[in-house]
Amino acid sequence: MQIFNTIANWRSFAAGLSARGPLVFVPTMGALHAGHGSLVTHARQLAGDHGHVVVSIFVNPTQFGPQEDFARYPRTLTDDVALCERCGCDFIFAPAATEMYPAGPSNLSVNPGNMGDILEGAIRPGHFSGVCTVVLKLLAIVQPTHLILGQKDYQQQAILRGMVRDFNLPVGVVVAPTVREADGLAMSSRNRYLTEPQRAAAPIIYQTLAWAATEVRNARGDFAQLSAAMRQRINGAGLETQYALAADCISLAELHGPVRPSCVLLVAAKNGSTRLIDNMLIE
Repeated sequence: MQIFNTIANWRSFAAGLSARGPLVFVPTMGALHAGHGSLVTHARQLAGDHGHVVVSIFVNPTQFGPQEDFARYPRTLTDDVALCERCGCDFIFAPAATEMYPAGPSNLSVNPGNMGDILEGAIRPGHFSGVCTVVLKLLAIVQPTHLILGQKDYQQQAILRGMVRDFNLPVGVVVAPTVREADGLAMSSRNRYLTEPQRAAAPIIYQTLAWAATEVRNARGDFAQLSAAMRQRINGAGLETQYALAADCISLAELHGPVRPSCVLLVAAKNGSTRLIDNMLIE
């Protein structure tokens, strides 16, 4: 496995690489866990024997808001490299912030559209603009044939898929399923911040999603009642619900009226000072 820290070195090495087979890209911010490992393994399977897998490790400053601690985000490069190698990665692109933004964060940015202003975007203004901008830059640098995203960040993958489509980028987008702990908690780099009591309470999010999914499949009640009941369950476990609702799978517009299938259930809640998000797609 090879590690590249500069754009020039990567481009010099990788020229024509995608012509030899699939070049499958997994963008990350590091602090990798088994969920990321699953994405890399998925990429390895897609690349096959003749393709290659590249993982980026870059803590992107432009997607952190003023109340979010960019400096606090864990940097675990040695462990990240080891996990990537175990999961079949061929190349790591791990640039410094000065490499990605040599003149500092640029005034030029990608507008994620209306979907970037709701749900996570309403709570974290500017976040999705930062995400779209850095992913667009990484796609221009890496030049992959395929991009692997995780369903765990449902709104993010929906926005990025839209960006790839609307900008006519020549890359196939593959969304890999959420990886969970044994008790259902979605794997996340943020889980390491949970205290023991907070970690014990955290599975209520998955339990609530599973309960709500059953209600939807059985077409019980209406969406307003469902949302209220989801909030009550999560808050009752000591978490602070920021949103808990059913949305359209494509637009993410909140659904109203009688419960019906074909939707995505979305939850964000604070567990102490740690924000946790999760979702469940019902098709």
